[in-house]
Amino acid sequence: MKLQPDCPPFYSEPAAAFTLPELLVAVGLASILLAAVLSVNAFGSRSFVSMGNYINLDSKSRNSLDVLSREIRNATGVVAFYTNLPVRWLTLTNATQAKAVTLTYNSNARTLVMTKTGQAAQTFLTECERWDFALYSRAPLLSTNNIAFYSATNTTGAVDVTLCKLVSMSWKCSRTILGSKFNTESVQTAQIVMRNKVN
Repeated sequence: MKLQPDCPPFYSEPAAAFTLPELLVAVGLASILLAAVLSVNAFGSRSFVSMGNYINLDSKSRNSLDVLSREIRNATGVVAFYTNLPVRWLTLTNATQAKAVTLTYNSNARTLVMTKTGQAAQTFLTECERWDFALYSRAPLLSTNNIAFYSATNTTGAVDVTLCKLVSMSWKCSRTILGSKFNTESVQTAQIVMRNKVN
């Protein structure tokens, strides 16, 4: 009988593995790459949401401006106003329709609401950062390099609603996007002449 030669002791091949320095470099590079991907993703998401918000807010502003412009143009005069916050308001009358329109801005609720005689209140702007108005006695005078507005003030310098012929409004809206507050709409302005005002 043939004997098998003695087998040499069994030695396994060393396992392929990372050394500690190689592991640290790999983890560091992977962390930098992951941070870059997350940063680009967050920026892209914020930009996408900002664009959607801008379009939505701009659409609401245009719709609001259409309705408010129509109401102010058809008004026959300004009845009263109040400019101090937190609640600022402007009331106009339409003598031909025997109706009054009140625009009310609440800085705490960040809303602009219109109430009209015989109709339910309508909220036109939400998330409104500010809403300002000014009263002028006539349409602005255009010169070569300037536009001159004439305040609806009497001889003592106080605002006189009976002299008002033009209402100037401006507002700005914003929203919170991914936890941060951004102004996602530019300032909207409008100067509207009351066409039915009789002087």
